[in-house]
Amino acid sequence: MIEVPIKELQNWVGRSEIVEDVISLSAVANLSATVGRDPGELQYGDPLPPCWHWLFFNRGAGPKNLRVDGTFANSDYMPPISSPRRMWAGNKIKTDKSLTIGSLAKRITTIEEIIEKRGSSGRLIFLRERTEVADDNHGSLIDWRTLVFRDEAVKSERQKHNPAPTTGIWLRKINPDHILLFRYSALTFNSHRIHYDQEYTKNVEGYPELLVHAPLTATLLLDLLRQEMPSSEVKEINLTAMAPIFANNSFSVNGMPSEDGKKIQLWATTKDENLAMKADVLLV
Repeated sequence: MIEVPIKELQNWVGRSEIVEDVISLSAVANLSATVGRDPGELQYGDPLPPCWHWLFFNRGAGPKNLRVDGTFANSDYMPPISSPRRMWAGNKIKTDKSLTIGSLAKRITTIEEIIEKRGSSGRLIFLRERTEVADDNHGSLIDWRTLVFRDEAVKSERQKHNPAPTTGIWLRKINPDHILLFRYSALTFNSHRIHYDQEYTKNVEGYPELLVHAPLTATLLLDLLRQEMPSSEVKEINLTAMAPIFANNSFSVNGMPSEDGKKIQLWATTKDENLAMKADVLLV
């Protein structure tokens, strides 16, 4: 694919798409089962847990509207970025009132920024989206997502090591097998090949194993908070991906509340003590 100049890509800034959906109880029950919870725990009228809005509003894109890696590429909304590898860099989520299970909801997603950087691995394109979600029970949130598009993998490319904190008082071990990855891909209609196509992941992306979805890791981090502080209400979440987590390699989700219980630090640690993701959470 021919490299498109950054000035041309920036013509997509300001483009929006609108999708309506129902906050379905069946989808909620299936995710509950996927993350190891009782699928009957949540019912109609309950607040939707943090990060679970990613279950909904997913585009039913046909084959012609997908990149070679399986991700969304409809040019009416998404710019024609030639860099073949797409990565999730992070999210910032502000919740005014939790969405309600069973409600009718709408999301409006707008491209806010597209910038270019040059790194040791080549060209990097950063795309930031702003998503506003509201339901018919006055629930609302704003979710800023940053994606990074990268050049082809090179053999000399190495993963950075960021030592994980050792101060957590909450901990849960996760075994991310292929079944877990498949179920989350199915629930979120995610066809990104790094989560299921082992040959593509190794030979094209240059990874040794399938990758755990960053949104799944984030969901598990926030589920740890819900497990330890079930009555807590989340006001703001700042999520940053630091390093990949590979399938069939156990990792842990960890947490540490502040003294006043209003701020929570969450992080995911790989089996070799590498910091894979961090989340700063502000409670109501």
